[in-house]
Amino acid sequence: MLLFIVVAAIVALLLMITWGKLNPFVALIITAIGTGLATGMPIDKIIQTIKDGMGGTLGFLAIVLGLGTMLGKMMAESGGAERIAKTLISLFGEKRVHWAMMVVGFIVGIPVFFQVGFVLLIPLVYTIARATGVSLIKIGVPLVAGLSVVHGLVPPHPAAMAAVGIFKADVGKTILYSLIVGLPTAIVAGPLYGKFIGKRIHKEVPADLAEQFVNNDKKELPGFFVTIFTILLPVFLMMAASIATLSIADKADPVRKAFEFIGDPVMSLLVSCVVSFFTLGFARGMSRDLVLKFSNDCLGPTASILLVIGAGGAFNKILLESGIGTAIADWASGSNISPIILGWLIAALIRVATGSATVSMMTAAGILAPIAATIPGTSLELLVLATGAGSLILSHFNDAGFWMIKSFFGMSVKETLMTWTVLETLIAVVALPLILLLNVFI
Repeated sequence: MLLFIVVAAIVALLLMITWGKLNPFVALIITAIGTGLATGMPIDKIIQTIKDGMGGTLGFLAIVLGLGTMLGKMMAESGGAERIAKTLISLFGEKRVHWAMMVVGFIVGIPVFFQVGFVLLIPLVYTIARATGVSLIKIGVPLVAGLSVVHGLVPPHPAAMAAVGIFKADVGKTILYSLIVGLPTAIVAGPLYGKFIGKRIHKEVPADLAEQFVNNDKKELPGFFVTIFTILLPVFLMMAASIATLSIADKADPVRKAFEFIGDPVMSLLVSCVVSFFTLGFARGMSRDLVLKFSNDCLGPTASILLVIGAGGAFNKILLESGIGTAIADWASGSNISPIILGWLIAALIRVATGSATVSMMTAAGILAPIAATIPGTSLELLVLATGAGSLILSHFNDAGFWMIKSFFGMSVKETLMTWTVLETLIAVVALPLILLLNVFI
């Protein structure tokens, strides 16, 4: 009966979002309440569980999201992203510019959301396409592949960080494994597929968008190494903490404690954010008032993302407290389905139905977490990657990203399906066997 309830809850959630056009936050809260009532939970316990689930999720993630957004804003306003792109393109050369764009997307995408990174870098794509005469598709596909892979697989992105929290996975290990899986995945879906499809679909830069987004203002850009250091500092700190934890067995060792403190996602992002105010702000001639304005302005758009993630945490808590999590765990532990494959499938199905990578990853993680707890030897970090990979598959008409890519690249619906939809599916399909292969060695 409990298994039937969770299936019905997921179907109801999908219908509310897709057919009812209900806001995902509202749909998740309604689904959580309905699931609690269906399982016989006391009414007062349902409300308290939702509060606990949402508070427990956002208590950590709201800080990470806020600090990461500020870091991304400083990179955008200082011209740091443009500096990284220009430097890598000069290293790769015009003939391999599509490889450079994949690397740019991968690096720039670490501290910013997919949509932010895309809008941030699309002027550069337009400029390169105009200067070289290369198809906009050949240059743009690798860029969005790099951004999308990082968005779905690599912490400290919100959905990945939320999944890390739900699974209680190690952040540093997750980052390391995500790079091992993510880079070859981005290569296949980016430069390789971009070159293939770019020969078949040639697009010029849309004139109206070029006028709006190509900035011809000449300004001094920050240094490449300073920008790279600032952006990747939180990743280095978190990975250093994981290395210290693995190499120093004594939990009371002061060196290990110091690394764990500074490598905590909150502390590492706080350090990097403050560093960015100096390296990308004051050092670029920005006033204190301007830095304050940028750090305030960038927080508004994160509200809806936080609410959806918080509601996903509430739904997850209801699944655990109602006993559904245990029932699913009992069913899955008696089956021969790998938790990694199961997590990928659940996330993929929800992604296709809702169009939201965040909703699908959060829901899949909530369902899978109790299963992982009952199966010894399951890598929690790889489960994060599996749900993240599945959550990217088959983007189509119900995904806002689909229409954004269509508009900025000046494509028809058919052309968008041939480029963006195939690209997203390639990421999901290529990442899964790499995750399973990595599971053999760890």
